[in-house]
Amino acid sequence: MYIIDPETPVDKIEKLNEAVGQLIEKQGGTVVRMDDIGQRTLAYPIKKRTEGHYVLFEIDGSGQEIMELERRMRVNDMIMRYITVRVDEDRKRADKLRAKREKRTAQRASFRTTEEQPTEPAAEVQA
Repeated sequence: MYIIDPETPVDKIEKLNEAVGQLIEKQGGTVVRMDDIGQRTLAYPIKKRTEGHYVLFEIDGSGQEIMELERRMRVNDMIMRYITVRVDEDRKRADKLRAKREKRTAQRASFRTTEEQPTEPAAEVQA
């Protein structure tokens, strides 16, 4: 995610987003998702600005493209702040929890269906 100076023209923002996408693909990564969130109020002032234009990229790659991307963001005057977060470990953990939860739900559902089946009345014994 990076925050662009709010006074930057929209066409320059679009060109920057395209350049970032092309850089990622050139370095061997893939862009999973790109969200141009738009102008938002900052949590705290940055360079005497209270607003910024937020852009979120979700990237799938080896890490080499991240290093190059961060290097270019560091020297770009339009970008006020950027942050890179690794999410693959969190996704693995979330997928594991989701699978466990679904398994538990399926077991409960199968238990309920066997419990709800009507039982046949016992046969009367005649003596």
